[in-house]
Amino acid sequence: MSRLRAVVAALTLGVPFVATAADVTRVASSFEDEDPFGMYIDAGFEHSQRRTKIIREVLPETAGGTRQYQDELWYRSYDTRLNLDVSFGIAQDVELSFGLPLVLLQDESWSFVEGRNTSNSTISTNLVRNNCGGSGAPCSLTTPEPLFNVPNNGYLETFRGGLTRLGNARFGFAWAIFNQLKDETKPTWTVALDYEAPTAKLLDPSMQTTKDNRGDVGDRVHKYTISTALSRQIGLADPYFRMHYTIPVRGPGAWSNCDNRNVDPQNLGRPQNCGLEGWNRKETGIQAPHTAGVMFGSEFQVLDQPTRKFKLDLRAISNYVSKGRYYNEMSGALRKLLATGDYMQVGGQFALTAQISDFLSVRGSGMFLYNTDHVLTDEKIGKDLDGNGSVDITTKPEELNPNFDYRTDFVSRRFLATESKDFRLDVTATLRF
Repeated sequence: MSRLRAVVAALTLGVPFVATAADVTRVASSFEDEDPFGMYIDAGFEHSQRRTKIIREVLPETAGGTRQYQDELWYRSYDTRLNLDVSFGIAQDVELSFGLPLVLLQDESWSFVEGRNTSNSTISTNLVRNNCGGSGAPCSLTTPEPLFNVPNNGYLETFRGGLTRLGNARFGFAWAIFNQLKDETKPTWTVALDYEAPTAKLLDPSMQTTKDNRGDVGDRVHKYTISTALSRQIGLADPYFRMHYTIPVRGPGAWSNCDNRNVDPQNLGRPQNCGLEGWNRKETGIQAPHTAGVMFGSEFQVLDQPTRKFKLDLRAISNYVSKGRYYNEMSGALRKLLATGDYMQVGGQFALTAQISDFLSVRGSGMFLYNTDHVLTDEKIGKDLDGNGSVDITTKPEELNPNFDYRTDFVSRRFLATESKDFRLDVTATLRF
């Protein structure tokens, strides 16, 4: 009741209506008594990192044909962006929102793990070539042809983003079905639909980038996220729960590896199949993953005054990322979209929010996620186009998947991600009106 009295007192003083539900159930509300219009403006800085050990299946003769795994690379990625989001109420407990990031950088690097170098890495000593003689069949080499070049004691790097690289725009709708501030017998319950539009310029994985010639960051995929969240204040604690599911839909102009067939045909098992029956752009292009997740935690009021509040937020996070073909940890090195296995993410987040006044608050958070092991190069060799129940790439080479790479997708040559971890830090200032 003390918090409710504080809100009533604030209204009588003529300051904006300030929702005190947990951050995950925040909804801008308009047409309230003495508060005809509600709006939030969030401006933030976000920095994310991923660190992954990349291993590879090998089938050494000395092992008697037993498949083993060899440590190959350390992968590191860095994403830094500025985020701007605006949410405004269009009715009581109903909001529309819009967000747009400025992607300052998306940089990647690959380096050999300890003990690995150009003389003993399977990447540098590769003896398999795609498309020998243009037939689409592989052949063995006597002189190694590296899959890509990683310098000893150095890095292979890619550079994307920049001061002019806008990311994908986001549009959202949210409705607080119940609002604890208005009815203390019920929790705050919200449902939301967010749409991420493919407004960023298309990322070309085959592009050779430098610090002075950075690449674009867009995937040209529409993403629809449905979510629901519950929170209920109990004393100084405000526990909450949220679940979400994202559905991707490929948009026009999305990347296909066949777009690169004249630039680096060695990336494709049979580039001449591109565009043939069964291998159109929908079949050879990006197949973004579906994602689903749950999150639960609680905010704790450390300081609770009518106009100044200090909150601590602790949450646990679990996400599922489905298999698909998209830009992963090996794409920048192999210069193509790659068939990626599904995996889980588990971790948590710690955040502090300082509400400086009824109009301004600042939130800082740190997040950690562990990604379970998954395959990074797993294209299927082909598909049955004539309906005889089998894939025969010898007598019917048109059944060979043009994306398939004998050097990296063949069992005993695939790359996998292990010991993969994500870190994120962000600071956001929020203005309330």
